[in-house]
Amino acid sequence: MPVKHKTTYPLTLPDCEGDILQIHELNFAYPDGHIALRDVSLNLCSGDKVALVGPNGAGKSTLMLHINGILRGEGDVAVSGLPISDENLPVIRALVGVVFQNPDDQLFSPTVFDDVAFGPLHMGLPENEIHQRVDEALAAVQMQGFGERLSHHLSMGQKKRIAIATVLSMQPQILVLDEPSAGLDPRARRALIHLLRDLPQTMLISTHDLRMVQELFPRMVIMDEGHIVADGKATELLTDAALLETHGLEI
Repeated sequence: MPVKHKTTYPLTLPDCEGDILQIHELNFAYPDGHIALRDVSLNLCSGDKVALVGPNGAGKSTLMLHINGILRGEGDVAVSGLPISDENLPVIRALVGVVFQNPDDQLFSPTVFDDVAFGPLHMGLPENEIHQRVDEALAAVQMQGFGERLSHHLSMGQKKRIAIATVLSMQPQILVLDEPSAGLDPRARRALIHLLRDLPQTMLISTHDLRMVQELFPRMVIMDEGHIVADGKATELLTDAALLETHGLEI
């Protein structure tokens, strides 16, 4: 299948040139030979909220799994100036909080408290600091008082909030979320949008929910067939009907 030509779209990048995340000419192929990433370059600055969109199979999830070293390709990836390497992985995985699409992949402990405390506990933090981090993380997602609840008894919207709290307890600099609004009813989706808007962390969020992009994200990156095909202001890209149609997107 021929690769679609890259669309040139203007974007005024911040002066910091990627103080939080720098990806340069990243390529990756799976063992079966499928090429998932082709010369991907992307910079994120502190406080950015960036939507990563594209059709299924575009390479979005593969790219996100490179940011904390779960996958390793050819090219350069650095988080807060630290290149992805075996030596730096423990620090980088504390800096990058990854939230999967299905919260059941992330919630496995007997109670909500245990799930949120899991990361800080394995960092070897003292008990009082673990409790403080859990309380702060649950407050940030408006789930105070849920510590003793059973995670598998919660609604989908509540589970997604707890999954976010499990990474917030690690005090990350970047939140990487895969399809956060998938499977939510309108009320839970609206609550999630307000939650993400209020969180201060730099965010890279993969989504098909272009209405959410319209409301929440100043910047949008479009991927297709392993390439970044457009990177610009969401307000401009979302009004380019031809661009969206070319890459399998619609509002």
